[in-house]
Amino acid sequence: MGWKELIERVGKTTIDSQSVTDGDVLERLDPLVQEWWVREFGEYVDENKGFFTPPQKRAIPLIDDDEHTLICAPTGSGKTLASFTAIIDELFTREREQGLDNSVYCLYVSPLKSLANDIHRNLTVPLDGIAEIERERADTDNASNIRHAIRHGDTKDSERQRMLEETPHILNTTPETLAILLNSPKFREKLRTVEYVVVDEIHALASGKRGTHLSVSLERLEALADGSPTRIGCSATIDPLSTVAEFLVGQAEPGSDSRPYEIVDARFAREFDIQLQSPTADLIHTRRDVIQDRFYRKLHDLIDDHTNTLVFTNTRSGAERVLHNLRERFEGYDEENSGCHHGSLSKDERERIEGALKDGSLEFVSTSTSLELGIDMPHVDLVVQVGSPKSVASLLQRVGRAGHRVGQTVTGRVIALDRDELIECAVMLKTAEEGFVDSVDIPSKPQDVAAQHVYGMAIGEIRPEAEVLHILRRAYPYRDYTDEEFEQLARYLTADYEGLEAKNVYAKIWRDRNDPPEGEHHHEEFPVGLPLIGKRGRLARVIYMTNIGTIPDSFSCDVFTRASDEWVGQLDETYLDTLEPGDVFVLGGSNFEYRYRRGSKVYVDRTSARPTVPSWYSERLPLSYDLGKEVLRFQREIVDKYEEGDAASVRHWLRQFPLDDDSVRAIARIFEHQIRYAGVESVSTDERLAIEVERDHDEYERRFHVHSNYGRQFNDGLSRLLAYRCAQETNANVTVAVADNGFTISMPLNRKVDVQGIIEDTAPENARELLRASLDGTDLLQRYFRINATRSLMILKRYKGYEKSASEQQVSSEMLLGFAQDLDEFAVIEETYREIIEDKLDLDGIEEILDAIQRGDIDVVSQPVNSPTPRAFGLATLSASDVVLAEDESAVLQSFHERVMDEIDDPERAADRVGRTAGAEE
Repeated sequence: MGWKELIERVGKTTIDSQSVTDGDVLERLDPLVQEWWVREFGEYVDENKGFFTPPQKRAIPLIDDDEHTLICAPTGSGKTLASFTAIIDELFTREREQGLDNSVYCLYVSPLKSLANDIHRNLTVPLDGIAEIERERADTDNASNIRHAIRHGDTKDSERQRMLEETPHILNTTPETLAILLNSPKFREKLRTVEYVVVDEIHALASGKRGTHLSVSLERLEALADGSPTRIGCSATIDPLSTVAEFLVGQAEPGSDSRPYEIVDARFAREFDIQLQSPTADLIHTRRDVIQDRFYRKLHDLIDDHTNTLVFTNTRSGAERVLHNLRERFEGYDEENSGCHHGSLSKDERERIEGALKDGSLEFVSTSTSLELGIDMPHVDLVVQVGSPKSVASLLQRVGRAGHRVGQTVTGRVIALDRDELIECAVMLKTAEEGFVDSVDIPSKPQDVAAQHVYGMAIGEIRPEAEVLHILRRAYPYRDYTDEEFEQLARYLTADYEGLEAKNVYAKIWRDRNDPPEGEHHHEEFPVGLPLIGKRGRLARVIYMTNIGTIPDSFSCDVFTRASDEWVGQLDETYLDTLEPGDVFVLGGSNFEYRYRRGSKVYVDRTSARPTVPSWYSERLPLSYDLGKEVLRFQREIVDKYEEGDAASVRHWLRQFPLDDDSVRAIARIFEHQIRYAGVESVSTDERLAIEVERDHDEYERRFHVHSNYGRQFNDGLSRLLAYRCAQETNANVTVAVADNGFTISMPLNRKVDVQGIIEDTAPENARELLRASLDGTDLLQRYFRINATRSLMILKRYKGYEKSASEQQVSSEMLLGFAQDLDEFAVIEETYREIIEDKLDLDGIEEILDAIQRGDIDVVSQPVNSPTPRAFGLATLSASDVVLAEDESAVLQSFHERVMDEIDDPERAADRVGRTAGAEE
């Protein structure tokens, strides 16, 4: 069948509930583009499916009409072509009819260099294909030449120079490089013609400062361009779509509604086949080696049943371990057909794995998070997730890496290896089926990002201060930016603090009423008296170009004993965020008590005390707050089912979830034992916050296990707040262990404190102040001050050819921190506290739950226990003195379980439990 006949046929083909047909979309396109589409995808018409995917069919007409558009669809559903087809069509038509200037018409912005490289390769196919059809029709070697190129940090100087002489019409870049281009005197002129901006993987940008930085760059581009560029955002599953769309388009005028936009919601346009599996119905008593054997056998069988399998783990070490164990246990896995991919591997090795995934030559690859975004992997037909991915959005993003061929079902298997993650994953898969997606949180008015852009605009040209503020406020994160906040920022940028320049922190801008510094004349284009800003310093542009960006540097700290100055190993500095003086951690199989840190050195004491912070803490993603609330709603439902019926009826109810039978029986068993041991009030729900008070008879310590299943960020924040208040009331050393499903507060047995009462009495409006007080003197504050001081260009990473390492930056920041804290409303200090409290410790969630408690919507209940309840086993192991290795954890879990079962099986002991524990409290 020829291409003309196919076009006629698809005029009658509809592949979703919309009235638009494939033919309607094709009619909008140039005949050359039409023919390329039919040649490329015509085989699918024979299957009567149409060859436009749902997001393509709905997005192409919108972009053709120059509508700002957010396309939200699963990985592999054709978002890239949905974004570019109308743009390519317009550029080919215009090139043929009137020619294109030697400048940029379309910007493609990607969070990853590798993704930009992949899109560049994918664009080559339609551009070369359409040009070839044009040559065939005209019977000539001449054809339209739509140029496209990549520019990011790895682009060679010679290639950058060539782009000035022969400028790409489509430029692929990253958020950081776009900001540099906006301040490049020559290349910024090439951006005036930009008519389209495609922001790919916008869900990966919106929730962090890279996205905030990009949002201001887009407004600076808007102010520079001759017209108003059409913005297209591509996202995997995310929510709420309206918020992400408003983030994409910004505001035409500060204080007004967002620019108009359209949303293509095709989040569930693909067929998903996802199931949760467990290696056994008893994750407590089954020996660890047996669980591991069953897990690897199950994984091997899954790989054997599929062509190309991608396995996600939650840590880099986990990805390495999975590959190693499969090669050790089974024949057939070798360097030729299997591999591992994560951020710690060399660039060459990562690119080798990526290339092999693209061509389908690897049967199996294990990874952590590094392949969640990026390259197209058309041959992958199965994704296995080991453990909980911690959010529905992350689950769908990872599983969506499979089944990229049109019409192919997305197949995913989630394997849980512990009981807490089993419950998380069961809820995650069920809510994903029902269309639930975790919401995205966008940082609010970060001053460090604003500092970079205000400095950049001042370097670009002298301009009215009002214009700078106008551009800033049009970006979604700064829509509520106040005059007072800008004044705070301007005081920092002008070094308007006594003693600041003595600390080698110099003014970056001047601001005056058309009265610039001595040596520079008034500017006749502006009225006298109009407030202006401009750059200070001859090296301003070089400093800006070599220091901007929001991705923090990190490093490993050497650990030494205080007594003998013996080197005992290294810790990632992100792990130090979790440590307070007195905390105990495991390193090299030994226990150490953290004392203090000086720059990149950590000083410790050897100890036999129990660990208080798990070694994997900093590697794992936190459970999303929204999913945590769904888990609590599930727990209310399962408790209700137990009160209404028996264990059999609960198992019957659980079988409506996408679980295998072992998972059903394991989850039912957890709650059956929990309720028989401690009653329904020991289970936290969306209407109840349960606390259990355990006395450690050997260590003379009291522990409060708080079952707040709102995720680790929430629990980190609330536990810090409570620990701070408990320490104030008892004048005692309070330690904290934090997990996704709750936290444990420990203190000496001879100190009495009412944790339940403190939670009930804490007003939500006081949470910010209490969290701020709890951060004073912490390593978390020191680290984030360094990061924000570097982002704000208070500390320069690169200056006059010298590059300051992250550890050297840390030393500089420690010398500045005390001084900066004493300054009045110093922007960098204020941003440091804001970022930690709002973005890292989930202030919004804490305020929401404290408010619900105050209103009586959530009850706080507390009860004494002799031994941790089953739902607290995971929390209790974090504080167990004999847990050093995974085998130790398994033994401790069995010990907890046996104590619980002893009391359940012995009615007299169960009846006496509360009395004995209560007596111990007196």
